[in-house]
Amino acid sequence: MSSTPTGDLTPLNIALLTVSDTRGPGEDTSGQYLEDQLLDAGHRLAARRLLPDDIYLVRALMARWIADPAIHAIIITGGTGFHERDSTPEAVAPLLDKTIDGFGEEFRRLSQQDIGTSTIQSRAFGGLANHTVIFCLPGSTGACRTGWEGILSTQLDSRHGPCNFSALVQRKPDRPLHRLDEKIGDRAQH
Repeated sequence: MSSTPTGDLTPLNIALLTVSDTRGPGEDTSGQYLEDQLLDAGHRLAARRLLPDDIYLVRALMARWIADPAIHAIIITGGTGFHERDSTPEAVAPLLDKTIDGFGEEFRRLSQQDIGTSTIQSRAFGGLANHTVIFCLPGSTGACRTGWEGILSTQLDSRHGPCNFSALVQRKPDRPLHRLDEKIGDRAQH
């Protein structure tokens, strides 16, 4: 089996979410790293947000992005640890159609080279929902670098063989997303 890139890259529309109670846009080095990497790889940044570590805010945004036919992939950084407020897995897991067990396993294997046995505290994971591939990484820039360079750069690259997620996410069904914002009647408060 070959892992040599072939053909032309098919760019994906990738959304980024940083989950943090302490970082603002100016301190989001992890999100900025991922944005730079995906653009340098030839992909498009579909959206970038920063939310506090709140299960319901994260879940609401993820549900919208998963339904959006223009978003092929979502990368989340932060909220994957064991602190009381870390809730990214709990927010995202109920939305998944399938899990990508190998992503978390491979991420922890790669991380062991840098952080030793502390890698067991990472709850990094991946999954698929509505033909949208979702990867959840720890919040450190080093962890994002490990995830991007070790896994995501190739698995989001249509030229990577023997397999990647590109063709799968490009079969995403078109849904009438605009219906989520339609108002019916004039009595609604929102």
